[in-house]
Amino acid sequence: MRALRHLFAPSSARLFPEPLLRRVAAAIAASEARHAGEICFAVEAALPLRLALVDHRPRERALEVFARLRVWDTEANNGVLVYMLLADHAIEIVADRGFNGRVDTEAWAAICRDLEQAMRAGDTEAGVLRAVDAISALLERHFPRREGYVDTNELPDRPHML
Repeated sequence: MRALRHLFAPSSARLFPEPLLRRVAAAIAASEARHAGEICFAVEAALPLRLALVDHRPRERALEVFARLRVWDTEANNGVLVYMLLADHAIEIVADRGFNGRVDTEAWAAICRDLEQAMRAGDTEAGVLRAVDAISALLERHFPRREGYVDTNELPDRPHML
């Protein structure tokens, strides 16, 4: 049953048309102007069938995407990935090791729950933008910009449509 859901999942472009992708990218860019962290957003309509057939879990896939997009490769180890697997209605946040001991899992889970609720209510854009704002607040608190900070924008602001 799960494999069929992934095989016949609709395109992510329906929920994330080009104008929304531009607005999310702008929100991430504005967010990153206020802190020294990096936010990466990735949306995947469905798992590749070979993974869906072996019951690959959304968290496992999020970790793979985190590595593939090199979110772990920021200078301060402060990259955050928001990963959405639409076929499973799953949202995962993977934060780099710079967050260890700073942000507990409940804070990340609350952001995911809010985004999930917004999507169920049919307001994907508001949910995504609130998620960016909530992550930005955590980054501002734990990775504030210091005097002399030079922003190199280590990760693209535009969401990745996988």
